[in-house]
Amino acid sequence: MDINLPDVLAEVAAACARYEAALTGNDVAVLDELFWDSPHTLRYGATENLYGYDAIRAFRAARPARGLEREVLRHVVTTYGRDFATSNLEFRRAGGARTGRQSQTWARTPAGWRVVAAHVSLLD
Repeated sequence: MDINLPDVLAEVAAACARYEAALTGNDVAVLDELFWDSPHTLRYGATENLYGYDAIRAFRAARPARGLEREVLRHVVTTYGRDFATSNLEFRRAGGARTGRQSQTWARTPAGWRVVAAHVSLLD
């Protein structure tokens, strides 16, 4: 298996950067776009477990649009072949002391790169 093919790595890194900008800017339309529209998609958040695209979309629509800024401390993207990737990011919220972790599994779909599974947690 080819790990981190340069062109694939660049595609996924660009998708991740687009996601980060949408997340911190509360661009819900882009966030919705970047998650795979499937009942198989899941997102474990800091306080919620969301199963299926519709649940994730509903969470995004109801989430407060304040306090979303964060500093990325470390970001590792790894691609496996041409159609599968992981993104693991450490962050700290603006003004916060806790370190957060965001893991995403990305897959190439007919519509482009999409998050198929995600997990967000905070360290004490």
